[in-house]
Amino acid sequence: MNAIAASQLPLFGTETPGCVAEDASSWCAQVWRVTHNEWLAASAGWLVAKPLKILLILAVAFLVRTAARRLIDRVTNGDGKVPTILKPLKERAPGLGNLVSERRQQRAKTIGSVLKSVVTFIVYGLAFVLALGELGLNLGPIIASAGIVGVALGFGAQNLVKDFLSGIFMMLEDQYGVGDVVDVGEASGTIEAVGLRVTTLRDVNGTVWYVRNGEILRVGNSSQGFAVAVVDIPVGYSADVSQVTEILDRVGAEVTGEEPASHDVIEKPEVLGVEKVTPESVTIRMTVKVRPGRQWAVQRALRARAMAELEAADVDPPMGRLFPRPTV
Repeated sequence: MNAIAASQLPLFGTETPGCVAEDASSWCAQVWRVTHNEWLAASAGWLVAKPLKILLILAVAFLVRTAARRLIDRVTNGDGKVPTILKPLKERAPGLGNLVSERRQQRAKTIGSVLKSVVTFIVYGLAFVLALGELGLNLGPIIASAGIVGVALGFGAQNLVKDFLSGIFMMLEDQYGVGDVVDVGEASGTIEAVGLRVTTLRDVNGTVWYVRNGEILRVGNSSQGFAVAVVDIPVGYSADVSQVTEILDRVGAEVTGEEPASHDVIEKPEVLGVEKVTPESVTIRMTVKVRPGRQWAVQRALRARAMAELEAADVDPPMGRLFPRPTV
């Protein structure tokens, strides 16, 4: 066979594919024009078109996720003011000075973290489903299997899910925040950190407690709105109640009018009168409305001054005197 005869034989893979005749603008036709390879042209959909579509889907998903996360960062960053995301939500921030800003910042940061996770899951989840659809896979069994796995994980990690859901609602409802003094049943103290799963608080002894949000059934918050300083003064059974009431009225006016208690008091003190009577003593109660979290400091100041004034006025203490007063 001479060279001229050999050159007239058809080469393998050089026959024009049918897809070129059907659509001259298809990927098959474009690959055929470049390579003149029948197999590459016939496989252009798998080798070129589908990978490009999948890359486009992933690129769009990445851009959407990035834009959404930047928007969330923008609405959760208050720059010293109330973050935009917190304005529609109810806020019970106490008058705790600089802790108010820290409380708002942590609340907005936690809510923003939840939103970022939700956006990432939804965007990438949709991108994954669309990519599988481009590959021609039947999504029905995959979605059904994912649902079964999700239910199984939900039952297996129900305590974890419960903690996260409780933490989200606590954040949205602003039940408590950094700096609040709370009683959560098993522990009580000052809140140091509020997370989606665990709340951290420190009691009066300095012990740090980590309480799972899902285990908190009730919350007693002493740092919202206002507080009431309650001072119970026990005196001897033979003491003159009218005299004691006058002394407590005077002590309340003096203490709440001086520094530093004057900054904490919202309303003037009120002596309610006899609270309890026992064979050993009579208890006189005095109350005063103060700023949240300042009731204990005001109570200590009032109690110390009241005991000193009652002693100076020779009012008998409970159970009488251990030693009689010296006579002059």
